[in-house]
Amino acid sequence: MASQGRILRRMVNRMSQSTVSSAATLKSTDKATKMRYVVAFMLFLTVVINYMDRSNLSVAAPLISEEFGLDTAQQGLLLSAFGWTYAAMQLPGGWLVDRVQPRLLYPICLVLWSVATIFMGMAGSFIALIVLRMAVGGFEAPAYPINNKVVTAWFPERERATAIGFYTSGQFIGLALLTPVLLWLQHALTWHWVFVVTGAVGVVWGLIWFVMYRNPVDSKNANAAEVEYIREGGGLVDLGSKKAKTVAPKLSKADFALVLGRRKLWGIYIGQFCLTSTLWFFLTWFPTYLVTYRQMDYIKTGFLTSLPFIAALAGVLISGVLSDLMLKRGVSLGTSRKLPIITGLLLSMSMIGAIFTDSTALVITFMSIAFFGNGLASITWSLVSALAPSRLIGLTGGMFNFIGNLSSIATPIVIGLLVTATDFGPAFIYMTFIAAVGILSYVFLVGKVQRVEG
Repeated sequence: MASQGRILRRMVNRMSQSTVSSAATLKSTDKATKMRYVVAFMLFLTVVINYMDRSNLSVAAPLISEEFGLDTAQQGLLLSAFGWTYAAMQLPGGWLVDRVQPRLLYPICLVLWSVATIFMGMAGSFIALIVLRMAVGGFEAPAYPINNKVVTAWFPERERATAIGFYTSGQFIGLALLTPVLLWLQHALTWHWVFVVTGAVGVVWGLIWFVMYRNPVDSKNANAAEVEYIREGGGLVDLGSKKAKTVAPKLSKADFALVLGRRKLWGIYIGQFCLTSTLWFFLTWFPTYLVTYRQMDYIKTGFLTSLPFIAALAGVLISGVLSDLMLKRGVSLGTSRKLPIITGLLLSMSMIGAIFTDSTALVITFMSIAFFGNGLASITWSLVSALAPSRLIGLTGGMFNFIGNLSSIATPIVIGLLVTATDFGPAFIYMTFIAAVGILSYVFLVGKVQRVEG
């Protein structure tokens, strides 16, 4: 009986091993799902809404200024109000991103900034507009660090620039296609409805995100083959997962010293400030430039404003695909990421040409080339993914976005102080100088692209 028992146990063990082997074979031959593409599309839609709520004030600014009797300095103050809290909340936002799952944190932020946007449409004073605009900026602060955390978790390194380029294109698609719509809405109703409608869209999408989004290892729609494909390619699939057995890091002075003490990180911080300066020019002063300094009506302005954003869209889509293509063909990670950024900053300097012509067609051409360059350079978050210490993704992203988006404060205010009632030229000189500083930063400070240890 003992002998028969041993034989039976051996048969059971062999059957178990055969079953495990079959399961492993089946697992290895499973075709990977494509849930990461759905996630990229969700990020894309979120960015469309994010930038619609950033740019709606620039659409309404001429009428608001007329209604409240604002001069150019006051306009600059109002247009910069978003940036005060957006920049100030980057580090607290990065701290939150390292601790709260994107599934929960993103919809909370979405709903809160969208409600503040709705109330902007009901504001009855200049002060109320500034306070509400500051609220929008504060609640939007964690958005791009969350985007970076999501794409770092969901995409392998070789696909990450394309993913970042795709969702970043949402800011330009939203602005190119929706700016004329918002101008029409303002013309048909009043400027108040611009804020009410854009805010309502954000509230609805926040609820949809909460229902749909999951981390890779928590998602029922991503099979084991896709998760393993992402992991083998350098994706941090456990990042932000409820299944991860990690303790939330406690920030220390050493952590801040790390993210503030490395030259290559300062290279991308300064570079981001210079890059986003061009973006914030288009988000704030560009429509006013066309209306006030080029004497265009609102409908024509809406059409012409959209052209540089369409050019930027083309730039950002080309950038991500080109960067990943170079990487796949053996070009170094540093060259693959930095070359489109530096080239884009060079192209963005072309806006200075607007000083030397009175032709509207040439002005729009120069602006479109400049914003195409801005789009081409917009894969900078891929360098955050590649350089940031893995345990400090959120803090590094927060610092990157904090320093970079000081431009959201500086650009509107500096331009408001530089320009006069009849001369907008100093604004273009300032923007060209800033782009040159960005190029020098990427060339001389960033150096070899490799993850900072610590």
